[in-house]
Amino acid sequence: MSAILHMQARPATAWQRTLDFAQRVAASRSAVLGLVLLLSVVAVATLGRLWFPGDPWEMSGAPMLWPGEDAQNPLGTDFMGRDLATGLVSGAGVSLLIGLVSTLISTVVGITVGALAGYFRGAVDAVLMRVIELFQTVPNFVLAVVLVAIFKPSVATAVFAIGIVSWPPTARLVRSEFLQLREREFVLASRTLGTGHARLILTQILPNALPPVVVVSTLSIAHAIQTEAALAFLGLGDPNVMSWGTIIGIGREQVVDAWYICGLPGLAIVVTVLGFSLLGEGLNDALNPHLRKR
Repeated sequence: MSAILHMQARPATAWQRTLDFAQRVAASRSAVLGLVLLLSVVAVATLGRLWFPGDPWEMSGAPMLWPGEDAQNPLGTDFMGRDLATGLVSGAGVSLLIGLVSTLISTVVGITVGALAGYFRGAVDAVLMRVIELFQTVPNFVLAVVLVAIFKPSVATAVFAIGIVSWPPTARLVRSEFLQLREREFVLASRTLGTGHARLILTQILPNALPPVVVVSTLSIAHAIQTEAALAFLGLGDPNVMSWGTIIGIGREQVVDAWYICGLPGLAIVVTVLGFSLLGEGLNDALNPHLRKR
């Protein structure tokens, strides 16, 4: 009977932990503001297509219309008469897609490398640390430019390039966490019971090392969106996809006469990056017990 009661209590404990974490996040002004900003961007990327379903590359009005000058083009047009509202809505989806997928790639690679280095230590750690240092000797953006230039510019190429240059910080963080956690009592007890390396890493150490990785990954999404915008600004984005960086690149020649062409997508990038940064700060406050005591 006691065993049954214990089994019934476990889901409640997990639910209480989830609820407690949600309450800590909700109590953080940074996290709430970040979520509001990000939900606004997601709404623009999804629901915005209902109001602006057209092709962002098609001419929809007179060139260089300022915002509010024409009801059919509420945010104005660029020098070729393309609707900026349609372009911004399209760019929101592209930026979020590239940011999320490239961060997923960098997180998976970083966790894998960092976990192996921190768990096995010794020669494995030495070799993997040299690989990490090799990637960090070249600036991330320069390496991303080289990778995109080598392959045909596309959304897939940008995702791969950004993801493959962004994993070293995550790897270093995970390695540091594993070096500390592998000597904890619960890990030593599992090792004494004969638990294999893979199971020990995946079920005992990794779950306890994930909280700081979640925070870093949130900030990495913001960095990935900035990197994609910079690549598109330089003409290294997908020529068939309208992104915020592409709009800025298109409007740089008219920045004096029509600053809004660059200003509106630039503002969208700032709002999105700020949203992820504030969310990361709020998650750090909620996940870090030392900060919660302050």
